[in-house]
Amino acid sequence: MQLPLEITYRGVEKSAEIDDLIRSKAARLDRFCDHISRCDIAIEHPNQQQRSGNPFRVRIDVTVPPGHELVADEKQTEHEMHEPLTKIINDAFKTMERQLKDLVERQRREVKTHAEPRALITKLFADYGFITDGGGVDVYFHRNAVVGTPFGDLKVGAEVR
Repeated sequence: MQLPLEITYRGVEKSAEIDDLIRSKAARLDRFCDHISRCDIAIEHPNQQQRSGNPFRVRIDVTVPPGHELVADEKQTEHEMHEPLTKIINDAFKTMERQLKDLVERQRREVKTHAEPRALITKLFADYGFITDGGGVDVYFHRNAVVGTPFGDLKVGAEVR
């Protein structure tokens, strides 16, 4: 990943092994979306109580232009209390990969191409005329608004863009 990656540890001791795992997983995110502008990862061990089982929490915040904020937040559940932190990290990155795939797919469909608007000249007078678009709406135009073709060369029934 070419972006600065911010990794934050809260209640967890920093580890080179965990850093390497996170960096390799974050680099994979580029395969799903190559225009990520920010990636912040927080590794937390919020509760220090024996009864709660000390669950880990991994949160990944990713920003993708134009203004999309994606969040993957994975926590250990009661039956996962003895799972290693690496499993929670892997699960969080799988969730983020799914979100990025969905976002990229939505962005691809959002790009629409529109046909060039066309109209017909329906009425011509000395200094102005009317064109009718495909919906039957008459639009006034003045001779000074004509570009490319001299006003005197226009004919009723001609197609214009």
